[in-house]
Amino acid sequence: MDVLLALMLTLKGVHCVLQVSPAAPPPVNALAGSNLTLEVTLLGATDPVLRWFMGPLPVVTWTVGSEDPADISRAHRHVLHIQPSGSLSFTAVTLGYSNSYKAEITKSGLVVASTVFVLRVYESFQNVTLDADPERVVEGGDGLTLRYSAWRGVADQATWFFDGAEIQNNSRYAVEPERLRIRWLLRGDTGRYTLVLRNPFSQETLHKDVSVLYGPDEPELGTAPVRPFYESGDSVLLSCQAAGVPRPTATWMFGGETLPDSHNGTLNLTGVRTAQGGVYTCVLRNEMTGARRQKNTTVHIYERPSGAPVCSVQSVNNSRLQYRCDWLGGVPAAQLSFLEPSGGAADVLVLNVEASEDLDGTAVVCVALHPLQGGACNVTARKPAAFLPQVTTDVDPDGRIAVTVRCFSEAWPPALVSWTQGDQVQVLSSGTNVQFSADSTELTLRHFNISASLSRNYTCTCHNPLGRRRRETLLIGPTISDSSLFTNQDGSVVTLTWEVPPASVVSGFDIQMKGPDLLSDGVRGSGFRSVQRRPGSARSADVLVLDPSSTYHFRVVPSAGLTVGAASEVLRTGPGGRGRYPVSRGVEKVYVAVPSVQAVMSQQDLAPRPHHLLTGGLHTLPDYNKLQQAPSERSLALPTFVPLPPPVRIATTV
Repeated sequence: MDVLLALMLTLKGVHCVLQVSPAAPPPVNALAGSNLTLEVTLLGATDPVLRWFMGPLPVVTWTVGSEDPADISRAHRHVLHIQPSGSLSFTAVTLGYSNSYKAEITKSGLVVASTVFVLRVYESFQNVTLDADPERVVEGGDGLTLRYSAWRGVADQATWFFDGAEIQNNSRYAVEPERLRIRWLLRGDTGRYTLVLRNPFSQETLHKDVSVLYGPDEPELGTAPVRPFYESGDSVLLSCQAAGVPRPTATWMFGGETLPDSHNGTLNLTGVRTAQGGVYTCVLRNEMTGARRQKNTTVHIYERPSGAPVCSVQSVNNSRLQYRCDWLGGVPAAQLSFLEPSGGAADVLVLNVEASEDLDGTAVVCVALHPLQGGACNVTARKPAAFLPQVTTDVDPDGRIAVTVRCFSEAWPPALVSWTQGDQVQVLSSGTNVQFSADSTELTLRHFNISASLSRNYTCTCHNPLGRRRRETLLIGPTISDSSLFTNQDGSVVTLTWEVPPASVVSGFDIQMKGPDLLSDGVRGSGFRSVQRRPGSARSADVLVLDPSSTYHFRVVPSAGLTVGAASEVLRTGPGGRGRYPVSRGVEKVYVAVPSVQAVMSQQDLAPRPHHLLTGGLHTLPDYNKLQQAPSERSLALPTFVPLPPPVRIATTV
């Protein structure tokens, strides 16, 4: 490529007047390897001396119009050439010739005239690269430099863009030759950076994607379903996430151990138990930068208490009442509070109060609160109620009698029982012949001697903080206090019933009959004979297979071991008898022996025996009115007992 620039120099008279057209030559751009000429036109004086300077150095000297060759610097002879007109030509110009060139003409005695050219030699861009330093950048780091380099080509214009917007010099960006500096990094600097390089003969566009690493940010935790607490057996889903580049990895920890079941920050807990309640920690980590964050969440897992609240009251030193409230199980433990008798509330599990009459029969309420349910209970303290002592008698195989006196008074808290004997208020203590049950409600007199021990007073006192009850027991010999007789509708079965005084010592009863033969055995007799033997707990007996057309006489004879008491009144049945007709009690048995709680009657006890009266005779029956006993107290209720071997069917021959 040839470039021509014309310059006119005019010399008139003795003065040199330089005329430039144009006055200021524009820069000359040339592509490396091309040919060009800086053209000048010389007018005026003849044979002036022409010098070309490349920068400050002269490279060509020649007398215009001379036949002598121009003096060209040896280093530039292969490129620079002088034209007859004085113009300077370049052959295969290289980058090194980019410079300012001055053409200067002189004539002896005349003023020097000159003009200056600017030559810029360019190459087309080849192998241009754009690099980032450092390659890995982190938010808040020291900064980032984008630098370009080209194997060939020099740009006279470089423009930087970020995501399509041109970057200008400011406090964060510094646009410098061959580079762009970002002074500090934000996550928003992530994106595509573009560089456009230009020169008069070439253009190149380069891109660089920059990813600013950051995070993890503050973790965001979630639970599903969203509840303040969960019940044992529920399922709970925990999630954990946070912004970051690259995406942070999340793991869950519980109790100091990493849970292997979490996936992408999600932890699925199914069928939870109370042991799984507590603090769960999500740990987030940026694997590229090593940055780490964690956050906790608390999972409350509750369990219902078992059953219902239970209230109780007990005695403290037999002077104070201690109310207690309990509700077993439950997570967390239920909140229990008493409503005091005065109307206030006491947030305690144990309420201690002084015993007073006002508390007798007053219900004290405990309110129980649990997140999953509520409940309440109450307890009423009562002073000992009136009671009737119970006397039972046992006979061992050797015929020795043991008498048990039981005093039980309904009271809450349960009454304590103490025993005294006789009018001297002698406190009884445990010994060989005197024994007490574990709760002292039963006094057992072993090796009881009826002839020596009857008519003794035994007093039991039942007491709790709200009051006390006393009851004296005067033991008497085997005695029948009342008896009656009933027959079934056809008169073939007789039912005898009887009662004994509460303090009577009785171990068994003989059921005696007088009358014609029993249809079942054909035995005839003229006096009373025993047809059954009943234990001391019995209060009735059935005699079967009677002849409805005959007259029979019955009586009940009590006994204590070998000691026999007075028989009951004689009861008659048959034509003209005094029987009544209750519903039949069954006709399939002749005699059933029912074991008592205290002992099973031996076969010897069951056998009919003659009457053996006490030496000196039997005591007369006591006056029950003097003992202040109501008619209903004249006989003891049958005690509750655990059945022993099944009843034995025994046929009695008369």
